[in-house]
Amino acid sequence: MKKIAFIALALAVSCNSTQKTTSDSKISKTVAVNPTTYAQTITEGELKTHLYIYASDEFEGREAGKPGQKKAIEYLRNEYKKLGIQAAKADGDYFQDVPLEISKLPTGTLTVNGKDYVLGEDYVSTTAAIGNYDAIVYVGYGIEEGSYSDYSNLDVKGKIVFAKTGEPKKADGTYVLSGSTEQSDWSKESDALGKRAELAQEKGANGIIFYDENLFPRFQQFFARMQKSGRERVSLKPATPNSFATLLVGSNLASTLVKDIASTHTPKSIATDLKLNLVSGNTDVKSENVVAVIKGSEKPNEYLVISSHLDHIGINKDGEINNGADDDGSGTVALLEIAQAFRTAELAGNGPKRSVVFLHVTAEEKGLLGSQHYTDVDPIFPLEQTVANLNIDMVGRIDPKREGDRNYIYLIGADKLSSELHNLSEEVNTKYMNIELDYTYNDENDPNRFYYRSDHYNFAKNNIPIIFYFNGTHDDYHQPGDTPDKINYDLLENRSRLVFYTAWEIANRAERLVVDKAE
Repeated sequence: MKKIAFIALALAVSCNSTQKTTSDSKISKTVAVNPTTYAQTITEGELKTHLYIYASDEFEGREAGKPGQKKAIEYLRNEYKKLGIQAAKADGDYFQDVPLEISKLPTGTLTVNGKDYVLGEDYVSTTAAIGNYDAIVYVGYGIEEGSYSDYSNLDVKGKIVFAKTGEPKKADGTYVLSGSTEQSDWSKESDALGKRAELAQEKGANGIIFYDENLFPRFQQFFARMQKSGRERVSLKPATPNSFATLLVGSNLASTLVKDIASTHTPKSIATDLKLNLVSGNTDVKSENVVAVIKGSEKPNEYLVISSHLDHIGINKDGEINNGADDDGSGTVALLEIAQAFRTAELAGNGPKRSVVFLHVTAEEKGLLGSQHYTDVDPIFPLEQTVANLNIDMVGRIDPKREGDRNYIYLIGADKLSSELHNLSEEVNTKYMNIELDYTYNDENDPNRFYYRSDHYNFAKNNIPIIFYFNGTHDDYHQPGDTPDKINYDLLENRSRLVFYTAWEIANRAERLVVDKAE
């Protein structure tokens, strides 16, 4: 599971251990085949055999892009081949490339009229910036809204624009854009640079230099911390790299570019010998999702996606391996066993009516990137035809808060988009498993925000109903102590069977789930 940092607010959280289902039964009466025979193929022994391999030191913590992750995807591909379950991609490849990049600070030089300025002192940037310019285009506040535009009669295509914070005022002191004493969104700190950069790029500029005397020191401090720590951020690599340059400058460089900048508002072209030679420090990372599918017998163009993340956090600075047996080795091996159960049914002539997609995503620990790539960049199967996502992330342990109370699983998100899915989930559990379904972390006010912290969220944001299966955190979360010997394999078996039964009903019911709470 992805770990996030946030400010914990002092909230009174109302946590209910269960949610009551009051509606009539939603389990399809058309599913005549009893799935119990197939659910029984999901066993403690097979789960344990898989996990002792998958969460072993040989896999080196499975960090996205590292050798251990490559071993993990090979293992998964081989298992699907053994089962005879086909690859999801049309070319027969089980691997879906997920291009990543490590963002690092740029290096290089900036000179104005022959004078060098120092990166990190006079200006900061996190992007590349290359080019020689004989002028900059000063665009004042760099704003365009309604009838007001700082870009009137200015050609900025292929040029560097210079903008400053603030917005225009009338003679009576009110703001032009709002018509009152209230500033517009252009003055919000969170939007100030972003909105101006977006507008400049739309106008065809090559980049923007921005001056905000209050914002610059904070960016300067951030830049210094990044330089000192060498911290790196992994993100999805854009299909088309953005060559637009963004620089923030301090007062010294700002006044060099535009004299009397505080009182000068009129946009104009200013002759300046500007040379930019900032080279990106970003490096590419190759990573992959593993995707297999069993095609539906009656509704092959409707898809149920069952997911888990294949990666973990790798090796720590002391050389200790974070095996990630629970996070998310448990979900990974559960998904393999669920796939085997569906395949056994298919071989017996009882394959699912809808297509079932087995999605092992990479780089969840880097920010849900593998699932984001699947939903936002390259959905192998159309999202509009995806009926639900069941996501399994950490299902092999017991939350210390529930010590002695083993027969449970936390469910998150089942009722967020589809009340029908929630009802179905409850009834399937009552019929087959009788596990306590604990909705503590489904509370909207839960400060842990688990709903946003695993791969189901990238489906939910596209209004695809989801259920997130989760055992809660423990002392070994994101620690070397998360090892396969600490897994409760009887619970892992039961929880995996619960997911299978729920998936079976969704895949075989007459009608697709109704989305009655779409956002």
